[in-house]
This record gives sequence, C-alpha cells and structure tokens, in this order.
Amino acid sequence: MYFFLSHLSLCDIMISTNVGPKTLQVILTSRCNISSLSCEIQLYVFGASALIECCLLTVMSYDRYLAICNPLHYSIIMKHRLPQFLATLCWVAGFLLALITEILVVELDFCGPNTIDHFFCDLAPLLNLSCSDTKQVEIHVSITVIGIVMSQLIFVIVTYICIFTSILQISSIASRQKVFSTCSSHLTVVSTYYGTLITLYVAPSRGYSLNLNKLLSLFNTIITPLFNPIIYTLRNKEIRIALSKVFFKGRYLGEY
Repeated sequence: MYFFLSHLSLCDIMISTNVGPKTLQVILTSRCNISSLSCEIQLYVFGASALIECCLLTVMSYDRYLAICNPLHYSIIMKHRLPQFLATLCWVAGFLLALITEILVVELDFCGPNTIDHFFCDLAPLLNLSCSDTKQVEIHVSITVIGIVMSQLIFVIVTYICIFTSILQISSIASRQKVFSTCSSHLTVVSTYYGTLITLYVAPSRGYSLNLNKLLSLFNTIITPLFNPIIYTLRNKEIRIALSKVFFKGRYLGEY
C-alpha cells in the first residue's frame, strides 16, 4: 500500500507544481501571461497526471481487495515485480493517452481572443478559444473518460463490493472496524476524485459551464492533492499521537 501511496504522492506533486505557480500569479496580479508552448505543456502534464492518478487509485483498490479478500495469497500475488509493473503501467498509460489529446489540441486553430477564462490551461477554456471544429477533440476525450476512466471506476466498485462482503462476514465488531478503516481513506479519495473528473470531462463542449469547470478543477488541482496526505496519514497511529500532543496537549485522538 505504501509503495502505491508514494507514487500517488508523486503524482499529486506533479499536479501542484504544474498548476500552482501560475495560479498564485493569477491571484496576486489578477492576470498572467503564458506562452502557447507553456500552455500546451501545462495542459499535457495536467491531463497525464489526472489519468495517472485514476490508474493508481484503481491499482490501489486491487491491492486492498487482495489484502482483505485473499490475505493468505497476498504476499504471493503481490511480489516485488508486480507492484512495479502496475505502477509503471499507470505512468505510461497516462502519458500516452494525454499525448493523443495534446496532438489533437495542437492541430486546432486559435485566431480569436487570447484570454483564457480560467486559472490554468485546462481543456474546456482552450476549446472555447478555438475557431476551428473541436468535435474530434471532444469525442476523443469523451471516449477516453467513458472507456478508460469509467471502466476503472466500475472495477473499483466491484472490488469494494467484494471487500464489503468479506467485511460483513467477520464476526468480531472490532476486527470489522479495523479492516474497514484500511479502506476508508482510499474510498474517500476515490469518491472525490472520480466524481469531479467525470463531471469535468464527459462533455467538454462549448456550452459547458466554465464557472463549474473552475470549481471542479480547483478540487482536482489544489484541494485533492492537499487533502490526500492528510486523509492517508491520519490512519497512522504515530502521526495521530503526535497531532494529539500538539493540538490537544497530549490527549490521544483515539482510533480512526
């Protein structure tokens, strides 16, 4: 689990460092100049990191499924090479799928206004600035989201149905709560991330609400990377004890 968490943290860092600096500049100066090349790179890195995070969350659900539903076979199945292969596959798939979208966007013509109604170079506001037909890009993105992201979400749902079925078969309430706590952090992140991502990219058309796009993009680029470490580290007993000493003068927060 911690191996995949390290990759998830790296992906969150990539999102934050890609979007954060320009966003802060927009907030402080009310405007920000960015070259076409920088905008294209920002769009590509953001798209790749979003897909990579989806893949990593899916792989993590499979890891939790094996740990809870097949604990005796976990160490045999999850050998050292399999986690490395799954993590590598997530990164390669994310960069390749984002590259296809990037190529389609680069081929568009931009002959009108050059002001992006957003705090970074996201897909929907860029399509609004294009004076050429964007249907090909919209269809590709919708197919990617429905075919790749939705299939991964279905896989996550199926694994958690199996996990909850196994948890309900545990007779001890204390053991049941302990097992469920190992999945609660991941389930929280999955629900937040997939919900905003699907809403953002299922239909990135010209009639799409840019205000809603900004709000949902804020979740994916700022709030989710901020809260992911908090959500996962609160499961660590040593960290909870340390926080108790700082904020509650040594009074332990209890089980999470």
